Amino acid sequence: MTNSNSNSYANGAEAKDAMNKFKMEVANELGVNLKQGYNGDLTSRESGSIGGEMVRQMIKKQEQQMSGK
Repeated sequence: MTNSNSNSYANGAEAKDAMNKFKMEVANELGVNLKQGYNGDLTSRESGSIGGEMVRQMIKKQEQQMSGK
């Protein structure tokens, strides 16, 4: 029998990896030079634009799923 804690960790790690990939894709779309590791050289505007666009895309996808499109 598998340990539910190990399953939760695996799912959490997969979710984290997926979010990091999504963040990198959005940054690329916006032309923001996001890299693995330290990104302290980004401006607040650049960082905010990535987060804002991620939220916009997630809301749009949820709206499409709710409307059956």
